[in-house]
Amino acid sequence: MTDKGKRQIFSFGTILFVLSLIYGSIIRLRRIFYEKKILLPKKLPCKTISIGNLTVGGTGKTPMTIHVAHLVEKLGYKTAVISRGYKGKAEKNGGIVSDGRTIFMGPDEAGDEPFMMATKLKKVPVIVGQNRFEMGMLALKEFKPDVIIFDDAFQHLRLTRDIDLVLIDSIDPFGNKHLLPRGILREPFSALLRGDAFILTRSEFMPDSTVSAITFFKKYKYLGRGKPAFKSFHIPYIHNILKGKRVSILETDESSTVFNSDFLKGCRLFAFSGIGNNNDFKRTIENFKCVVTGFLQFPDHHLYSDEDLDKILHQSIISGANFIATTEKDYVRIAGRVDWPIDLVIIGIKTSFGKENDLFNDFIKTKLQSAGIEEPR
Repeated sequence: MTDKGKRQIFSFGTILFVLSLIYGSIIRLRRIFYEKKILLPKKLPCKTISIGNLTVGGTGKTPMTIHVAHLVEKLGYKTAVISRGYKGKAEKNGGIVSDGRTIFMGPDEAGDEPFMMATKLKKVPVIVGQNRFEMGMLALKEFKPDVIIFDDAFQHLRLTRDIDLVLIDSIDPFGNKHLLPRGILREPFSALLRGDAFILTRSEFMPDSTVSAITFFKKYKYLGRGKPAFKSFHIPYIHNILKGKRVSILETDESSTVFNSDFLKGCRLFAFSGIGNNNDFKRTIENFKCVVTGFLQFPDHHLYSDEDLDKILHQSIISGANFIATTEKDYVRIAGRVDWPIDLVIIGIKTSFGKENDLFNDFIKTKLQSAGIEEPR
């Protein structure tokens, strides 16, 4: 590398470092304002659970939100889910995606993740909107839930929560340990002290280095103080197989058909995704023991253009693939737009706590009771 190239890299790195310092100062000042009661958070007249994380990128918040919503429902509590609705047309003004029976918004209006949650939570209303307090009051007015679950609200200091679940990616917990934009941290490590429990997601891929990282942060009491940590696992499943046709996402239902992934073993498969962690999806399809003939990556929440879809189709055909594969979240954004020349395999993800399932269930049950909600009779 030339001296000029080294100077350019150094200069860019310096800019990112300075921007991270500015960002960190703003974040700390904001937190101090809330701690000193200069800014006052609002409290909803019901119990609340936040599913969040400390980093940008995918840690599995959506499948975890679905898992926790099902759990709270099974415990006998009426619940509702509120999401920001990132990149959806309803994000700014908010609205009801689903009442737990009927879906009122498509993915363009609701956002891909809230729409996907609405298709899976058959008895749980889903609401979207930037103003979480106003949407919480809307949920209480329309559905009278005992518990509201907030998707991605750990940094939302304007609203108090009864339970903060903090998700930490087992593969890459904190990146390079720097704040945005130099790193992937949304807040300093001390923010973890707000968490009530920590969940190590994708533990099936957890390397030895993660164990030492978690031990390090427990040493400095960011993950300590007697707060529990659970391991969770992403369980992939075949959500649907589209055989050379256009199908609306509303016509696909994971409960209607169960597909065994063994048919993919040894097959030639071309894949694409636009999620928070594309490499995780690539690892998932490789674990199906298929031959990956090509893989196209797009940014999270990517809005696929006709040119993108043409590129996917063209590269899949010339690669000699027997199947095309994508995620359920990606398919939500392209449903009904393509006549697939070869079968499209849609892969979904479920959350499991494995051997710690009962421990996690008991934790949520106990926390809700200690927050003032008695066990339903």
